Amino acid sequence: MVGKVKVGGMAPVTVQSMTNTFTQDIQATVAQIQRLEAAGCEIVRVAVPDMEAAEAISSIKEKISIPIIADIHFDYRLATASARAGADGLRINPGNIGSTKKVKAVVDCAKEFNIPIRIGVNSGSLEKDLLKKYKGPSAEAMVESAIRHIELLRSFDFPDLKVSLKASDVYRTVEAYRLLSEQTDLPLHVGVTEAGGLYSGIVKSSLGIGMLLAEGIGDTIRVSLTRDPVEEVRTGYEILRALDIRRYGPEIVSCPTCGRCNIDLFGIVESIEKALLFKATPVKLAIMGCIVNGPGEAKEADFGIAGGDGTGILFKKGKVIKKFPERKLVEVLLEEVEKYEKELK
Repeated sequence: MVGKVKVGGMAPVTVQSMTNTFTQDIQATVAQIQRLEAAGCEIVRVAVPDMEAAEAISSIKEKISIPIIADIHFDYRLATASARAGADGLRINPGNIGSTKKVKAVVDCAKEFNIPIRIGVNSGSLEKDLLKKYKGPSAEAMVESAIRHIELLRSFDFPDLKVSLKASDVYRTVEAYRLLSEQTDLPLHVGVTEAGGLYSGIVKSSLGIGMLLAEGIGDTIRVSLTRDPVEEVRTGYEILRALDIRRYGPEIVSCPTCGRCNIDLFGIVESIEKALLFKATPVKLAIMGCIVNGPGEAKEADFGIAGGDGTGILFKKGKVIKKFPERKLVEVLLEEVEKYEKELK
């Protein structure tokens, strides 16, 4: 349990993100977390670089409704301070947290407050002896680091663990998770770290996370993007939906356009995506550029629109149910989504 959210076992795969505000700036951090909540984020992580950030968790937690994880590097005292401030979980990298005594202090505090710990292994911060043994940060080195620290925390009689093994390249990340999943049934937090900006980050994350989830590996995910973290949540749910694992929010299918399209389909799709970004209702929508072929090509959609020559149409399951001026394409589809939401309530 991370707060009230179940992770692992038969629980749904959960979608996480991480704030990029200064955690010490309580107002900015709360505002960003509230946007993440509205986008469907189920667990949020915050950086804790100093004691002020650790202490801020108490005030932040009062104003949000999803569990908050404290992300700790180097200083074990920041982990214990975060736990005392009300963090619902700790993410530590035992490779840089210090001596066994310091790790035990973190574990003892987590026990006291009944919160889980994620062992977060990163290829960029592996122990020196493992880098020497494996001649670099290989998947095997990452797995040995994880096993070493799982055994260490279990030696302190601490069972509430989850593990992540992240590299910035897809193949090494996937191979590490595959190897570890053969050796433990602990919940796995899956992601490709430092994946990059919007395009490279989405591609790397979709491939890495997607391959693992398709193999049944992974209990909670975080898409890593150098962008607004709301985009991470959005991408996470798109990955889950593409694999038919979970459905959250509207799904939009749209044609890539061709010489038959004579409406601004790019602008229409963008407007509708922005308008529906914080909608939770799972509904399949089609936005097509051809009145003649569009409805038939998108007959699996719950609702759809298409336009051309000044006319717009609304269709349902491939059948045209309404005609209207082309300029109202966006307005009509959004109204239909609103009606659909009310019918479901």
